[in-house]
Order: sequence, then structure tokens, then C-alpha cells
Amino acid sequence: MGTVDVPEATVARLPQYLRALAALADAGLRTVSSEALAEAVGVGSAKLRKDLSHLGSYGTRGVGYDVAGLHRQIADRLGQTTPWNVVIVGIGNLGHALAGYGGFASRGFRVVGLFDDGTQVVGEVVNGLRVRPLADLGAVVRPGEPTIGVLAVPVEHAQGVCDRLVAAGVTSVLNFAPTVLRVPADVDVRKVDLASELQILAFHAQRRAVRSSVPAPTATVGERIGEVV
Repeated sequence: MGTVDVPEATVARLPQYLRALAALADAGLRTVSSEALAEAVGVGSAKLRKDLSHLGSYGTRGVGYDVAGLHRQIADRLGQTTPWNVVIVGIGNLGHALAGYGGFASRGFRVVGLFDDGTQVVGEVVNGLRVRPLADLGAVVRPGEPTIGVLAVPVEHAQGVCDRLVAAGVTSVLNFAPTVLRVPADVDVRKVDLASELQILAFHAQRRAVRSSVPAPTATVGERIGEVV
């Protein structure tokens, strides 16, 4: 079953629900109320119920949601019942960190290839995988096997590397470069812009600082007289 009928905002929250449900299952809970699950994720219970209704899951009045069943349903919608291969291109500081991250495997993602065209990096072994030149991409990305390409390259190389990933058969790209990639209509791209996220946090922090520095409004003479009366 696809996710074309599920709003993007809901899709973005599904991994959070899945993580919370896994924690509840590990704690031995079989059912969970919408309020408890919403609190664990940090969203409103009404929003959670609406999100889950898009999946056809409405829970049971007075009981809540079956933890294992809902986990399985969300995992299926997120494609986690099918193993996904991941290739990482650009093995600098960020690429090294991504290649060494241990959380991919537990979520059904298997890193099968590391690529870079830097002579000082090619041949290096990172987390059990040898870094290969980008020319070897076709030997790792196999037609018909679901593969996600992760771009951790400088912005000036991002489009060219993306083109090579698409040419090799990759139809899903996670882009860490601060640029908009041009891809065919059947290729999905998700962008992770760390600098933009920091700027958004700085905006909110500055707004809070401005609000806290503004003195409280002073009551008028008439208001003060009214309080006395």
C-alpha cells in the first residue's frame, strides 16, 4: 500500500510514532491511549488521531491502540518491511559519521556502499566497508533493488553526483548539500540543510529574547482606580 494519499506533514511524523511505539513495546505495553502516545511523541492527541486515521487506524474506544499492530502498520507504510540498501557518496567528516551510525540497520536500512573520488579517501575502510571510486557505483546499485543514495558532498559537486546516482538506477536521494537538485519526476529527493535549521532555531531564540526584554504594559490611571474600587 502506498503513501500517496497521506499528507506530507503526516508522513514526516510517522517515524516519530514508530519510534515511540517501539519503546512502548520494549516496556511490555500491549495497548496505548492516543493521549499517552501523543505525549510520548510531543504532539496533540487530536493531531495524532487525525494522522493515524489516514492509515485507516482508529483505535478502540476505552482501550486505545494495539501497540504491536500499529507499529506493524506504520512500519509497512514507511517501507520498513522491505530491506533498503543505502549508498553514501562523499566520505568526509559527515560521510564518516553517517557510515558509522548504528541506527540504520535496526530500521531496515543497510549501508552497502561508500563512494568518493578523493584519492586520499578511496581504499579507506569505514565501519567494515571499503570506500570505492564513484565509477564503481554501477557495480553496487543493482536494477530492481530498492536503493537510497545519500549525498554528503560539497555543493558544487551535488548535481553531478546526483545525476550519476539517477543514471545508476537510484530513485530516492537524501541530500545534505545546501542546493536544490534537478531530478526526473520519478525520483524523490529529501533535503537536510543543517545551517537552515540552526538559523530557524536562532530566529526563535532571538524572538524569545526580544519578548522577555519588553516591559509589561503599565496600567492606566483609570484601570488602577478600578482595581482599588
